[in-house]
Amino acid sequence: MILQYLYHHKQYFQINSMSKYTKATLQKLEIIFEKLGYKVRYEKGNFKSGYCIVEDRKIAVVNKFFDLEGRVQTMLDILVNMDIETVTLDESSQAFLNRLLAKAASN
Repeated sequence: MILQYLYHHKQYFQINSMSKYTKATLQKLEIIFEKLGYKVRYEKGNFKSGYCIVEDRKIAVVNKFFDLEGRVQTMLDILVNMDIETVTLDESSQAFLNRLLAKAASN
């Protein structure tokens, strides 16, 4: 699966900042996080990478000052860096995530 490949080879994974994302993309990613058991919160904080994961509570905190594209890129980065099981996702969510990650990896 693409996500597993990207997770194991994350040093080669860079999200191209030239990609354009929509609010629908962000909403779909939020749904994927929800299906994986994570709550996404947008808050200010001192996290250098733009996000913070609270493991024991399954909360992903994304920098609230990021624009739409920054939020999508950050959420993709979180998914790549986390050891998650995408088999818990339905087929359409898996397909969407795989397309999005493949697009980001190819840029």
